[in-house]
Amino acid sequence: MAWEADILGWVMMNERDLRRIEVLTEVLSGQRTIASAAVLLSVSGRQINRLLRKFREDGGAALIHKGRGQASNHRLPPNLRAHALELIRSRYADFGPTLAVEILLDKHALKVGRETLRTWMVADGLWLSRKQRRSFHQPRLRRESYGELIQIDGSDHRWFEQRGEPCTLLGFIDDATSKLMQLRFVANESTNSYFEALDGYLTQHGCPTAFYSDKHTVFCVNRTDAKGGSGMTQFGRALAELNIEILCANSSQAKGRVERANRTLQDRLVKELRLADVCDITTGNAFLPKFMEHFNEKFSVPAAKAENMHRRLNVQASRLADILCHREQRHVSQQLSLAYDRRQIILERSEMADKMAGLG
Repeated sequence: MAWEADILGWVMMNERDLRRIEVLTEVLSGQRTIASAAVLLSVSGRQINRLLRKFREDGGAALIHKGRGQASNHRLPPNLRAHALELIRSRYADFGPTLAVEILLDKHALKVGRETLRTWMVADGLWLSRKQRRSFHQPRLRRESYGELIQIDGSDHRWFEQRGEPCTLLGFIDDATSKLMQLRFVANESTNSYFEALDGYLTQHGCPTAFYSDKHTVFCVNRTDAKGGSGMTQFGRALAELNIEILCANSSQAKGRVERANRTLQDRLVKELRLADVCDITTGNAFLPKFMEHFNEKFSVPAAKAENMHRRLNVQASRLADILCHREQRHVSQQLSLAYDRRQIILERSEMADKMAGLG
């Protein structure tokens, strides 16, 4: 019946509709002008005339939007939510929403918005909201230029899960852009492994202004009572020869950029390695360049300044190999003997050996 339709229409009205009826009634009674009504309702004068025409012909119910109470034209299929969450629960339970969206599209042809999937996962207890994961550490401001400061760190982890042995991932990350500059799987965090990673970095990118690390023994002499030597580690000595500064952080929070990147990699990279069935260091290092390219496209940010602070590496490969190696200074006696590793070594007499006598 007509009166039932009118009652239903009034029930479906919201505050905006009621406000429109009030203003249009004032216009029809001559208490308000069309221009004034347009300002009050934030619409044009032409729209006011259209609303008046509908209001005269069909009453207040004509002002209700025809799509109200109807399903959206952009609604997702009703079974998509259940299907997507079931896939995540059974196969990708430890995936975050950002990575899960990519995998659902690539592996299962399911297209879901990232924030939509995040809402679904939070509602089903498959993900913690940002508020629940909030950290209260004050972040350090980024450097302004690309190559001005490179954060370096090693992350021990079961990168290949149970498919391979635990190992260490060495990471070099630009502070200004959060760009992954160099990644390398190694057996352990040592001076030689960092030399190998540094060789690849310098060859590809050139010399940055400074590296920023923790106080691992590779980077810093931590013993205050250490005697002899130059007061620098082998890695520090090599950087000094290349005119690259090294800064050591006093806490893990100070180098939060690389620490957060490590946590992201321990989540995202581990899963990417699983999907690609990568099980060892050699195959893993071959996989990393493509992963880095994809990762940087998604997560790196523009630097505040366009200047590239990397300097050209003006060192030949043979000379670079002489720099990136283990060196120790020893005294050669007049009898051409020297002490090394608790042993006494005597050099064979030759023109070069005779020139070293008394040096050290």
